[in-house]
This record gives sequence, structure tokens and C-alpha cells, in this order.
Amino acid sequence: MTFDLFDNLPDYDRDGGISSEPLAPGASVLRRFARAQAGALLDVVAGVAAVAPFRHLVTPGGRRMSVAMTNCGRLGWVSDRQGYRYDPVDPATGLHWPAMPRAFAVLARDAAAAAGYPDFTPDACLINRYLPGTRLSLHQDRDELDVRAPIVSVSLGVPAVFLFGGLRRADRPARIRVIHGDVVVWGGPSRLAFHGIAPLAQADHPLTGDTRINLTFRKAG
Repeated sequence: MTFDLFDNLPDYDRDGGISSEPLAPGASVLRRFARAQAGALLDVVAGVAAVAPFRHLVTPGGRRMSVAMTNCGRLGWVSDRQGYRYDPVDPATGLHWPAMPRAFAVLARDAAAAAGYPDFTPDACLINRYLPGTRLSLHQDRDELDVRAPIVSVSLGVPAVFLFGGLRRADRPARIRVIHGDVVVWGGPSRLAFHGIAPLAQADHPLTGDTRINLTFRKAG
């Protein structure tokens, strides 16, 4: 079943303007922030994946993640039986991760500044690929050496339900529908908030088909 990309977004500017929606202290959703350059961003993703292909990582407990992942930047986030960590080398190829594309770095910097975090310079971009039914369980981004820098998360393709909770796993998360071009930024008092993605619903987007691509920018090193 497919659905209207603008369903249930009464505060959304359907005429194309960017708007900011508070989410929690230190966190906000920048509606449509990346919409104008989304096609170019997806082309860059394809270029990164040609060098560092998408793969399904394994958790330290041996569970295969349903989300397919790759990275670009000085560091890449990896997971295996040895744990979660950042590594400059792609373990699948033995090569350094592709460099951070300028378009990615500029978008991340501008989105962070728009959300109140100036001078953000990411050194890692985790690229996630979601298909129908794919989910990402609630977790904290805490593998970075310095958690004073924010997280910048860009949604491309089909809509998703972003889960944003508190500082305890038991805190009930808010459910925020994010669509093509939306950017979520969180830091400060919300930097270690638990967050995730509900199982992706079947939908279709003219640029990505039934797929959602998520870019998560971090200052890891």
C-alpha cells in the first residue's frame, strides 16, 4: 500500500518552504531542508556505494542487522563480534572509506547551523538503506569520542517514522514522520537520546522506488 507523501503533516509548508519544528530541548526537524539537492545527494550515494558497497553488519551478539549500511568520510562506523566502533578502513574492502563529498559536508554544516549548532564539521557519514519492513531499534549514538557535537540525519526517498525518546531506553519515544528532504538535528541535552526507525511501510518514491536512504553525519574522532 502506498500513501500520500504529505499525509498527516498539518504544520508542513506544502508550497516548498523550509520550516523548523522543535522536537525536544536541543533537537529539531528541519522540514524540506535537503529537498532541493536531494537528487544530487542520491547520485553521490550511488558513487560512494560503488566503492564501498552496502552491506548488512552483524551486532556483537551475532544478529544480522536488517538495515544495509556503508560509510564515507575519514572514519566509518562498523559493527562485528568485536563490538561497535569507528574505523578508517572498510573491513569489506581493506581500503579507506571514500572521502566525505563536499556536498555532504556543506549540507551537514548548514543544517547544524540552522538548528543552532554552528561550526559543525563532520568526519563520518553513515549511509543507511531501508527497504519495506526494515527497522532500526532504539539506540544511542555514543561511540563518538566527543558527544558535544550534534547528530545530523537526512531522510531521502520514501517516508519513515522516526522514533525519538529520552535518555533512558524505557522512555516512551515520540513518533515523527519524516519525508524526502527532511533533516533531524539533535545535540546538547538531547545528544544521547534514544532513537530509531519504525518498520518501514511499503511506499514508492520517484527517485528511490520503495527505498529510504538516510545520511547520518557525526563528529566521530
